[in-house]
Amino acid sequence: MRIPLGVRAHAGTSALLVVLTVIACLLVAGLPRTMQASFDEALRRSLTEAEAVRTDLTVTGAPALPAGELYSRAQFEGGDLHWRRLLPPALRPLIGPGGHISAKTHRTPVNETSAFRNFVNLGWLSDAARRVDWVRGRAPGKPSTMRYQGATIPVVEVGVVEEAVSRMGLDVGQTRMLGESVHTAVRIVGVFRARDPAGRSWSHDADVLHVTKVVPVDGPEELHTTALMSDDGLGALTNRGRTLTYRWVLALDGRAASALDVPGVEAAAAEFQRQVDVQGTGTISYRLVTGLPQLLTGFKAAMSAAQTVMYLVLGGLFAVALGVIALAARLLTDRMERTLALARARGASLWQVVSAGSALTAVLVGPAALAGYALSFLLPGPVLPIVHLGPAVVVVAVVAFAVARLVLAHRTPLREHRADLVAVRPSARRVTVEALVVVLALAGAYLLRARGQSGTGQQDPFLLLIPVALTLAAALITLRCYPYPLRLLVRLAARGRAAVPFLGSTRAARERSVGALPVLILLPALSLSVFAAVVHDGITATQRLASWQKVGAPIKLTSAANIPPDVVERVRRAPGVEQVALALTGRVQLGATGEWPYAVAVDLAQWRRVNEGAPMGLPELSGPASALVSPALGGQGAVEVRWLSAVRLTVQGVIDAVPGFYADGQFLLVPREVLPWPAANTLLIRGDISPAELARLVPAATVETQEAALAAIQADPLTGTVRATMVVVTVALGAYALVAIVLSLAAGAAGRARAVSLLRTLGLSDRQARRLTLLELMPVVLVTAPVGVALGMGLPAALGPGVDMSAFAGGLPVADHTPGLLTPVALAAGLGLCAVLGAYAHTAMSRRRNLDAALRVGDP
Repeated sequence: MRIPLGVRAHAGTSALLVVLTVIACLLVAGLPRTMQASFDEALRRSLTEAEAVRTDLTVTGAPALPAGELYSRAQFEGGDLHWRRLLPPALRPLIGPGGHISAKTHRTPVNETSAFRNFVNLGWLSDAARRVDWVRGRAPGKPSTMRYQGATIPVVEVGVVEEAVSRMGLDVGQTRMLGESVHTAVRIVGVFRARDPAGRSWSHDADVLHVTKVVPVDGPEELHTTALMSDDGLGALTNRGRTLTYRWVLALDGRAASALDVPGVEAAAAEFQRQVDVQGTGTISYRLVTGLPQLLTGFKAAMSAAQTVMYLVLGGLFAVALGVIALAARLLTDRMERTLALARARGASLWQVVSAGSALTAVLVGPAALAGYALSFLLPGPVLPIVHLGPAVVVVAVVAFAVARLVLAHRTPLREHRADLVAVRPSARRVTVEALVVVLALAGAYLLRARGQSGTGQQDPFLLLIPVALTLAAALITLRCYPYPLRLLVRLAARGRAAVPFLGSTRAARERSVGALPVLILLPALSLSVFAAVVHDGITATQRLASWQKVGAPIKLTSAANIPPDVVERVRRAPGVEQVALALTGRVQLGATGEWPYAVAVDLAQWRRVNEGAPMGLPELSGPASALVSPALGGQGAVEVRWLSAVRLTVQGVIDAVPGFYADGQFLLVPREVLPWPAANTLLIRGDISPAELARLVPAATVETQEAALAAIQADPLTGTVRATMVVVTVALGAYALVAIVLSLAAGAAGRARAVSLLRTLGLSDRQARRLTLLELMPVVLVTAPVGVALGMGLPAALGPGVDMSAFAGGLPVADHTPGLLTPVALAAGLGLCAVLGAYAHTAMSRRRNLDAALRVGDP
């Protein structure tokens, strides 16, 4: 058979096969690239949005002897070059040219007497010149000396941050004595402020930028700040009498990170830490401080969950697409059957017949696969092995299917076979294999639920195989049970007087073998589309719950100080404010144990009115002298709380979290009635008022909204990718299910058209012809759709313990997989609509058929 002639003779089927192949190869090659690109974007955002103190590699050195002390910038810069040379190759692309060096003392007291203690630490930053502006005085210069208590001590010129002037009483021109046993004088010559207070580098040096208040359990309040000195001051910076630490900060550039390189970066970080540890000597010790391994571990856990879910649905989408292409290939071989059978009867060998049919399939599928492969490069993302392998698998699978089908159809010339039997007795071997598949699938689902998450942070093959096994088991059970409703339908129709139901059900029974492949396609298509929709809805609902748990109210206004009553009233009367609940937070002391947990005093009744309609509940307190405590404080019947005043409370129960306030550690929830006066530093608000307006009403407050928290959760690239993938897969699988129905119609179109034309010569009307076609098609839809929908709704429950999707839902476990009716109804309606339209289209096409052609001499 000439291939161009075959393409022209079957142009419509050939075009359909080409289009389906292009789309399938585009999906299998393009979607993994976009998915990996989203993983890279999620990793880069995670690293760039995290504090620099967590992502950067910080080498700290603590000199133990004077021989280990450094006194010049050149010595520090030499150390920086040394650490950069030690970086493993996997880390070097991530470490940019930035970073800085610092030398600081810690807990250096000011020699003075007051109600509180001041600590002014000495600090040097290698890049201070570009990070601070001197707003008063001048930059520090060279140190000098002075006599103090009979000894010559250094006088170091320093500058202090603006905040230290107001909170600690430090100012330009002052000279303060530091130390207790070993003294150093500091002369304040300037006041500075940060050029960019939000710069990432300041997370390493928050002690320079701000005054820190420390409240010891058994001592007076302490105020700490770090003053800046010049390069010349390094000569006076020694470790005698104070704690001195050097830091070399190697800044990490998160924009260069790739999710594929995460395992190598983890191993490189561990190797660099080992290299740093062995560099220490007896005069100085070094260690590496970084939170990068913890960040990468958390990202790997989230990425593993995302990969598991997305590989599952994308693998199912690929399998369904491959099945639909196989349906199109079967349609093409069916259309060639008469030609090839005639050639076989005239003496062509089996090899020649199979070569002719498979060559035509390969000529159509091969270039189409290349086209889809080429189109995938228009999508962003790295080129993974699946990008090259996927289209090749499509070509090989489709051609192999065509070869197998041609071999079975033309093993002998003019081989007669029947495909109109309702049921064929299966062999014992086949029944045993199918029963084994079902048992293994059920056992695997049980073991998955019993085991839960693997805890390895890697891809779990067990988790990927169980859904495939469950789908295969459901398909086998469906195919095995398929004849029974057909038999019942035929028997019921035979008892009636109408001919159309009997004829339609009888044709459906006789074409059962033709419907096996559509069942195997529709079942995973429906189950995976419903699964994707259910998971998407579960993530969306949990994200909303997480946003409410984070904020605790539609709007939360928090102030570091007490909010005056007149300001509270101003907020209540503001346009758009509907409800306001007052709360006071702070640390309290427990009289019996001396512990200092956090406490929340709130009007729960008013809080419930603020949160009316929210998806979260609030705890109950039975009386004004009761309290709810965290698990860390559980086991106590009564507690004495020392807050604004001492009060004894009865512990009513244990709660895991106070929404909007505390979720771990030691905390307790008490009613506002325990407060001796109506203090409040937090307002829980419901209403239509902008955060900017609330910030204007309470200038020193921080405003959070539930909507902003939800938007922040949904803005994560990994979360957005999972949700978008679920939507795309749901739509694509639904479309493929409809295509499978259309191809099933086309596969039996010739025989169905002949039967309808023959019946029309006997008086069959157009309306009865449409009903006949519908009755022939509906068993496949009516049997497969409920099974597929039920399996899709059950898969989240089966996989739930093994997949941790909390990373996509604000940290809360996604446990609510209650599906809505929209997706199942839409899919069922779509399939039914496709069947109805197919029946109308087929009847319209059959109406054009010449009725005389239906009656031929010799036809049975």
